[in-house]
Amino acid sequence: IKIMKKYYSNNFSHIKVFKKMSTNSEMVTQMIYGDSFSIILKKNKWFKIKIKEDGYIGYIKKKKFIPYFKPTHKVCKLFADVYRHPNKSKTNKRLTYGSKIKIKNIKSNFAQFENHWIKTNCIKLINYKNTNIFSEIKIFKDVKYSWGGKSYNGLDCSALVQLFFNYNNKYCPRDAKDQIKYFKKNIKLKNIKQSDIIYWKGHVAVALSKTKLIHAYGPRKKTLIMDIRSTIELIQKTANLKVISIKRL
Repeated sequence: IKIMKKYYSNNFSHIKVFKKMSTNSEMVTQMIYGDSFSIILKKNKWFKIKIKEDGYIGYIKKKKFIPYFKPTHKVCKLFADVYRHPNKSKTNKRLTYGSKIKIKNIKSNFAQFENHWIKTNCIKLINYKNTNIFSEIKIFKDVKYSWGGKSYNGLDCSALVQLFFNYNNKYCPRDAKDQIKYFKKNIKLKNIKQSDIIYWKGHVAVALSKTKLIHAYGPRKKTLIMDIRSTIELIQKTANLKVISIKRL
């Protein structure tokens, strides 16, 4: 007998997923609003979970999550403010880029999800896709670097790549080491162009053009646009890492 897995949706702006059952352990990723997951184990105040979108396994604090919902829309801005009522009483809650929601009602330029409201100019239909997957990646410029992060509050280098795949309804592994294996088409540095992805051991950047890249860069603690060749030299000099591969989608 096939037992159907029960899925839940994350109904919090973004929640931390830890490596171990302790808030002192490493945050390995985050779930943003609308990400879904199954619970593998319940123990004390913790859930061991598997994220539906990328198969990632980790631990989250026990909270009141909602049953899985099929989203209708997604957030298309770096973040969107959440309101208690259309046009007034903004909450302190924000949804980050790529968050998925189920719209129940639209009133003038506000859309209702759960018992909250969001501006309609901050959302797109769930099946909307950009022709160039990374066309909006510059919205994360200057967002702080945060290991395991996946939101406007902070993100890491591989999340910056994964977010844009997920936004465009495509699968992408969470970590750089798995992304390298997943993307098959290799190209040479001299042929690099916009949207190619550059991998080092444990690091990744996206080419914005033949000469510029963008990456969430740990040593500088934020997401930066930098020159491709000088970044390669810098990482070689400071971390003793060479480019492993450059992938084309």
